[in-house]
Amino acid sequence: MQALFIGHTYIDVTFICGHFPTGDEKTLADDYAVSFGGNSVTAAFCCAKLGIVPDLLTTMGDDWLSRMFRDMASKYSIPLHSRKVKEASLSFIMPNNGKRAIVRCRDDDHLHPFPALNLNGCRALHLDGHQPDAALHYAKLCRESGILTSLDGGAVRENTDELLRYIDVAVVSERMCEQMSLSPHEMLDYLKSRGCKIGAVTLGERGVVWYDEKGAPREMAALAVPFERVVDTNGAGDIFHGSYLYSWLARPYAPWADHFTFARSASAYSVQHLGIEESLPSLQDVEYTTRMFKESVQKAS
Repeated sequence: MQALFIGHTYIDVTFICGHFPTGDEKTLADDYAVSFGGNSVTAAFCCAKLGIVPDLLTTMGDDWLSRMFRDMASKYSIPLHSRKVKEASLSFIMPNNGKRAIVRCRDDDHLHPFPALNLNGCRALHLDGHQPDAALHYAKLCRESGILTSLDGGAVRENTDELLRYIDVAVVSERMCEQMSLSPHEMLDYLKSRGCKIGAVTLGERGVVWYDEKGAPREMAALAVPFERVVDTNGAGDIFHGSYLYSWLARPYAPWADHFTFARSASAYSVQHLGIEESLPSLQDVEYTTRMFKESVQKAS
């Protein structure tokens, strides 16, 4: 095991439609994609596509959607450690003018305790706050063992504050800032107060504000992908997480500015494609995107 990702599995159905029906009405979508989904799940697939395959502890049912997901994971050679739920979760995603609307059908009623895993050889743990009991257990265990711990703070969850005590790298969303009534820079101060060595807030097309081990706040502009090339922004943040974890695993002594720069290009590639799987970049895609696009002039803060 090189790395362990813990999260919640979705099957994503993404479709582009100029008009959404209401009442007794039908319409025809322009395009669609079906893929795996979920925050840490997408990050795990991204890391695997880039060349380092992590283990994945995630929710699984006995239904045909879960069997579909197992086939998807097998394609990327991702070892699955399942935690049983009654039925698979679904997301319906509708990209719209650089944003996206999402309808979720989620079963997070875990029927069994999380599995006990052997972490021999593990170098990194990535969490998204789902399965909060498993997340806290493995964060503590990895911190005690000197294994890097990373958190995708997409939203405030039931034990986020406690969990952050065991997180080395916390990259959170603007939504989490809003939930906690903090500005992005105030969020960085909060992450420092919880002991996170690396902290960041992702701001979409406005880039990232962050700090490294030295603690000084920094800004990184997004890459200026032309609006007409933006197809689907769903999963771009998850791909950012998966790619900085890959970069760290591949080059653990490189500065975090390099890891986040790599992740920025991976994210910029992803928004130009429909559906999560088509959005996953290869190393060549990341390199091409880095050469292709300049930094945006929009301020991150």
